[in-house]
Amino acid sequence: MVKVSVFYPNRKDARFDIGYYCNRHMPLVQQLVGPALKGVSVDRGLSSEEPGAPAPYVAIGHLLFDSVENFQRSFGPHVPEIMADIPKYTNLEPMIQISEIVL
Repeated sequence: MVKVSVFYPNRKDARFDIGYYCNRHMPLVQQLVGPALKGVSVDRGLSSEEPGAPAPYVAIGHLLFDSVENFQRSFGPHVPEIMADIPKYTNLEPMIQISEIVL
């Protein structure tokens, strides 16, 4: 199982609409990618390890797939439509990491 994590770095001028992300963007991704997508979750950053310090990420989206190949095959054809939706909820440039779930 692999997890595709999309990190939205926190910065002073960050704009991020968590409602749109959870209720519109992630369902759009689920619809486009289809059954290859095995699960989704969204984390909203609250703070870092220092009391009162801002979280390093405003939000992190997680997508689960059986393999990197399944991710690439199902997600790849829809990249233009998915990317076009990003300005509707944020002014941040997402960072992506693909990880193998080992535990």
